[in-house]
This record gives sequence, C-alpha cells and structure tokens, in this order.
Amino acid sequence: MRILYIDIDSLRPDHLGCYGYHRNTSPHLDRIAREGVRFQNVHASDVPCLPSRTALFTGRFGIHTGVINHGGTAADPFQEGPPRRFRDRLSATAWMSRLRQAGYRTVTVSPFGERHSAWHWYAGFNEVYNPGKNGNERADEVAPYALDWIRRNGKADNWFLHVNFWDPHTPYRTPLEYGNPFEGEPIPAWLTEEVRQQHWNGVGPHSAQEITGYAPAPQVRERFPRQPIQADSMEAVRAMFDGYDTGIRYADDHVGLLLEALEEQGVLDETAIIVSADHGENLGELNIYGDHQTADQITTHVPLILRWPGVTDAQAGRVDRGLYYQVDMAATVVELAGGSVPPIWDGRSFAESLRAGREGGRDYLVLSQGAWSCQRAVRFDRYLVIRSYHEGYHGLPEVLCFDVENDPHEQYDLAPTHPELVERGLALLEAWTAEMMRTATHPVDPMWISRRELPLHLQGALPGYLKRLRETGRERWAEWLEARYPQEAQR
Repeated sequence: MRILYIDIDSLRPDHLGCYGYHRNTSPHLDRIAREGVRFQNVHASDVPCLPSRTALFTGRFGIHTGVINHGGTAADPFQEGPPRRFRDRLSATAWMSRLRQAGYRTVTVSPFGERHSAWHWYAGFNEVYNPGKNGNERADEVAPYALDWIRRNGKADNWFLHVNFWDPHTPYRTPLEYGNPFEGEPIPAWLTEEVRQQHWNGVGPHSAQEITGYAPAPQVRERFPRQPIQADSMEAVRAMFDGYDTGIRYADDHVGLLLEALEEQGVLDETAIIVSADHGENLGELNIYGDHQTADQITTHVPLILRWPGVTDAQAGRVDRGLYYQVDMAATVVELAGGSVPPIWDGRSFAESLRAGREGGRDYLVLSQGAWSCQRAVRFDRYLVIRSYHEGYHGLPEVLCFDVENDPHEQYDLAPTHPELVERGLALLEAWTAEMMRTATHPVDPMWISRRELPLHLQGALPGYLKRLRETGRERWAEWLEARYPQEAQR
C-alpha cells in the first residue's frame, strides 16, 4: 500500500466544504471525502503545534510523553533515564518506526522539526525534506519537494509520504496575485458587529485589539498585507476570514497537484490518502483571533478524512460521528498497514469498525493545552467542560461548559446554570488523570511543570500587557489580571 498523509496546519474542519462550510474553500479535499470516510468528531489530545504532533507521531498523550508546552521543561520528552539502551524507545515505538517495521519507506516534507526544535519528531523517518523557512512556507514552496518525490518514487510500493502545508496559519501569506476567491461572499454569521464590539472591550493575547500578539504589529501587516492587526471594524473581521479561507484554498490547489501527480504515475486509485491537521484555529471564538490558545472545541477539533483502497471503497461519502483522538488514527494506520500497535501507546486502532463500516470511538475525550494557557477539557455527549489552571490572560472563569453541537462558537457558558454537567466533566477528568498517572513512566504530570514555569507565550508578557490595557481604556481588565497573577505582574 502507498500512503499519502496531507497535514494542513491550523485547519479547522468547519471551514471545509465537506464539513458543511458555505464557501468553496476545498474542492480537492472534498473530492477525497466523497471517495472515503469523513470523521466528524476527531480531536487532538494535546494542542497546539508541538504537543499535537508529538502526541500523534509517538502515539502517546502529552501527560505520558512530557510534551505539552512550546518552551521550557515541558517542551521536551521525558528522559528515559537508566532504562535507556543504545537506541531510545522512539526508535522502536514511534509511529514512523512502526511503519518501517511493517516494511514501509517513510518520508516527510515539512519544516516542523526545525521550527520547534522537535528533534524527537524525526524518529523513524527514512527521508526528511525541509523547505527551510521554519513554518513560514507557502504551498508553492512545499509542494515541489513532494511532487518531485512522487515522480521519482510514486510507482514503488509500501511508502508513507507526509506533506505539511502551512497556509491557513497566521500570518496569512497567500500571494496577493492569487486574488481573493471569496470577495463579497458572506462571512460566518455568528461574528456580528455586536460580538466584535464585546471582543474589542475584552482582553487577551490575539484578542480583537491585538490580533498579532499583545499589541498591534504594523510591521506584520507591511510584510503580509492579508493579515489584519486589529479587529477595529467588520472590514477587518472580513479580512481575517478571507485571509484564512484563501490560505485553505491555496493549500487545496496544491493538494490537487499531488493528486494529479499520483494519477500521472498510475497509482492514485491504489494510494491511501489521509487528511488532517495539528489543531484547529479560533477565528474570534473566546475572543481569540487567528490563534490556538485554549483546550476548547475550536482549537482541539481537527478534520480527518480517510480514503483507503480495499477498506473504504464501499463506504464512499460515509460520515463517522464517533468520538476519537487523533492518535487513534495513527494506531489505525499502523494496523491497516499490517503492523502492530505498541502496548505503550495511548492511541487505539479503530480498523475493525472501519472495515465493518460502523462507527467506533470512545465514551469521552480529555484534551490538553499547555503552550498558551494551562487547561484540560473533557468532551462527552455534546458537551465540552474546560478546566483552567491558568486561563492565559483571557479573563476566563476557572470552569467553562459549552453545548458544542448547538453552540459551536462557544458563546453561551452553561457552567453557572448546569452544575450537573460541570460535575460530570470534572469527575471524568479526575478519573482520567488518575489512570494516566497510574500508567505513566514518570511520576510527574507535565501540566504542573507548565503551570509553574508558565506557558511559553505568557512568560514575561504580563507587565507590558498591563500597561497596554491601561493605555487603551481597559483598566478593569488590568486590575483583574494583576489581582489574579500578582507574581507574574512583577516579572
């Protein structure tokens, strides 16, 4: 079997046509969905970028690998210590290592390892092609490496090719000459002028008054003209949606080139195709504009489209609504490829239910964020309960609860009125944490490491941000943050 994994950074499912989006962002991805199975409720266990891909490519949750942050101690895997032999555990248990053991040649086209100094992420790859721009690549700078590889090797059997596009990630980088395919088309209806004004008076990095961080960054707009730096009008809100959606469409165009190259090699119909992402992207939800800072539905929810010849042929267009971790996809791929899933993995294969054409999934999921905030969330039934140990300067309460099916943009917190949902979610979280620590190889939960050291993107930021809040008429929020985080306010 040949396997192509299309990994599009910051790609939220509900901005794809096959997931019901009203804009035509993804004709080639939609084609893959029509020919395969689309999974409705897949979540990255750990977000954002470094924790997510570490979990996926190791098959293990961040609480077990130690990686939940973008910097500090919790950005590196736990050391194996005395049990480490000549080769480390990943040489035998990483996702790509398991595929190699099953007879596959494993290849990546991605700058990810260098971008995050995630050298552990390379474990098991035979070939690594790094376009060299540290995640600032456009699709036209990534695709040529993959197209060349397909032309040289596509007809061979038993290969796994990972192609990582970055275009929906801020700053929006699609060339201006590409135009705006969505000019004049409606933006998502939920983000109204009233909502924008509420956000404008709110707080947090990448919130309405400071989309580019803790303050507007004109130099970013000068270099990336599609990127708004403040949501000071509905025109700026439209620019955010148009920039993000154009990035998806630009990446999708290059997905089309990959499919065309496989067809030219005569192997398209014999190639398994997987489409997913490292995490989603808040586009105004929780007053976060173009970033991924929480363990909420929007950031943790990822697309998953799977077209596997001989398995999904008779299921074309089927939708699976079961609850899955993304690491379950990795386990499934190993099993479908003829390999075995290591006992140490947290990912569980759903190959059996996939072959049978029925929904599988889990009863509930626990989701983690440690790079922008310190949060764990529990996804069960149609609800999401978020527990904040550090809310990332967004002015959030310690516990939030959303009906993510009926309130997909997280506008109505049910925690004050539905304590039974909060109680259930927190009980599931407590039971999960106890079980994870019982099976852990190290006696420390990295969430507490991240909370003590602070998420990377908060470190040293509060004093300057308090000053900005006061300068922009948000004294109330400055006082709230200063009272909540007195030590951080003095750093």
